[in-house]
Amino acid sequence: MSFFISDAVAATGAPAQSPYSLVIMLAVFGLIFYFMILRPQQKRAKDHKKLMDSISKGDEVLTTGGLVGRVTKVSETGYIAIALNDTNEVVIKRDFVAAVLPKGTIKAL
Repeated sequence: MSFFISDAVAATGAPAQSPYSLVIMLAVFGLIFYFMILRPQQKRAKDHKKLMDSISKGDEVLTTGGLVGRVTKVSETGYIAIALNDTNEVVIKRDFVAAVLPKGTIKAL
């Protein structure tokens, strides 16, 4: 057993790590990020686009603002007119439709 400081410093040394361990760890985290966040978001965006393309006159819709109404006019510029009741009609952007409701939902409310 040596009590000199130079011997004690020289004796301790960190083991060498593989130079690829950091690259492998980053690749694993990248794959986890892709499959947990990016891929589900792309699927939701694709489903929402399909929903937007399927909107037609007479559909009953729910907007992101919570309004429920019947589509009265579909514009090619991306806007739709929704009749909330017999006297009120609003024009909204097509992207703000949250869901297309089954027929007869408005009468059930």
